[in-house]
Amino acid sequence: MDAVIDDLTRPFPQTALGTRWELVSDTVMGGISRGDLWRETVAGRPALRLTGAVRLENNGGFLQMAMDLAPGGAILDASDWAGLELDVFGNGESYGVHLRSDAVTRPWQSWRQGFTAAPAWQTLRLPFAGFVPHRIDRPLDVARLRRLGLVAIGRAFSADLALAGLRLYR
Repeated sequence: MDAVIDDLTRPFPQTALGTRWELVSDTVMGGISRGDLWRETVAGRPALRLTGAVRLENNGGFLQMAMDLAPGGAILDASDWAGLELDVFGNGESYGVHLRSDAVTRPWQSWRQGFTAAPAWQTLRLPFAGFVPHRIDRPLDVARLRRLGLVAIGRAFSADLALAGLRLYR
């Protein structure tokens, strides 16, 4: 049995966990990437859709749909689970899932795993063991997760990523 993080049954931007999806871009640090995040039907399925232009000027280079994994800044204990399962549809580009825990002290720190979003619905499994630390010198503690982002990052390109479901799997 999987544990639902979001099944898109609540009104946008709410998640099934009672938190909210939000668009975050590099403009928070002076970049000029521009994007949008909304809910619509994509290839017959209700989905969150992130679109936009990722630009590298001014030390920029990302767009993301992000959410807290528990209300009020609390942590999510995912230690009984093997990883994340995502239902995604995209434009054939590479994207990433970034996880943050309560050990993260800087905005650029996370644990990351990449994936390619094909132009057809697919269910991907990303094991926690496959997440790599980025600018943080400690292993991922899945018992202390705080935030998750699906990210278009690192190169100039047109992002188009849809998410129809997000779960923990065993």
